[in-house]
Amino acid sequence: MATEIAVSPPPSPPPSPQPAPLPLRIWRHHALVKARKAVVVVFVVANVTFFLGRAMPGDPIDVMAGRLTQGGMSMEEARAVAMNSLAYDPDAPLYQQWWDFLIGLVTLDMGTTITRPGQSVMDAIGAYLPWTLFSIGVGTVIAIVLGLALGMVMAYRRNRFLDHVLSVVASVLGAVPNYLIAMALVFGGGMYLGWFNPIDLRGTISPGVQPGLTPEFVGDALYHAALPILTYVLAIIGTWMLIMKASTTEVLSEDYVTVARARGLRDHRIAASYVGRNAVLPLVAQIAISFGTLVGGAIFVEQVLVYKGVGGLLLDAVNYRDYALLQGLLIIITSCVVVANLAADLLYSRLDPRIRT
Repeated sequence: MATEIAVSPPPSPPPSPQPAPLPLRIWRHHALVKARKAVVVVFVVANVTFFLGRAMPGDPIDVMAGRLTQGGMSMEEARAVAMNSLAYDPDAPLYQQWWDFLIGLVTLDMGTTITRPGQSVMDAIGAYLPWTLFSIGVGTVIAIVLGLALGMVMAYRRNRFLDHVLSVVASVLGAVPNYLIAMALVFGGGMYLGWFNPIDLRGTISPGVQPGLTPEFVGDALYHAALPILTYVLAIIGTWMLIMKASTTEVLSEDYVTVARARGLRDHRIAASYVGRNAVLPLVAQIAISFGTLVGGAIFVEQVLVYKGVGGLLLDAVNYRDYALLQGLLIIITSCVVVANLAADLLYSRLDPRIRT
């Protein structure tokens, strides 16, 4: 008689984990995490700017009084005139200034400038910042497009004459500071070769040209921004050429490129669909770095080319100890760089979802 074998029931599957509550999922979202970090960076930089500005020797009253004494005025009279002219209280305690600064930072109110009583910080920055962003933005786009294209050409023609020439040019351009490039353009192209008149290119727009989306205004703005744009292009195009060459060379050795060639695909399709797309992917984050580098160097470039952007405004704020204007400028510049980095991170996460984990 056969014996019956008891069969144990299969183990029950483990309970599936409960999804996190919706507010927690939103809080942990990749984009929100990056945004929180960006806000923290701006907040820290803003506070560092507040204390570093006041750590500089002298205050707005001392600086203006020192300038007035050079005209023969006594120090007592100069300080009295300065205190009546400037919107600054030298006797206010530091903690009170810091608290007022925090309130203005949270409410997005940077207050009024010290050396220009009655004019708000945002109005003063708004008159100059668009010109800086315009010249840097156009220069960055042109440099990236040309740099990526030339970098791919260098990779496809590596170890040939064209590659050697372009590599030398890219290395030289990448090693020269942007303000030296600006000086070379003024003295070489303007004064020595006579290709243009540097005096005519000063400023942002010509007298009598009315702002607006008209061909006259756009053409005049591009005319005055030609030298800054060319300076920014030459300052970073070499770096993009070398980076794209290295990235393209690495992609060309991948198996999927070899398979694409074995399938008989045309070279231009392989370059566009296989090589170029995958070579550009790791370079997305470099765009924000290039933008931040140009914003920092714009101070010197705009001084050399007499281009009325935030560079000259920032220099005046430092020289005259205009704390409110200095803080507003550095916060705005930092925010532009941080937003550019945030956009690059979010774009990269869309192109390559693996980095979200």
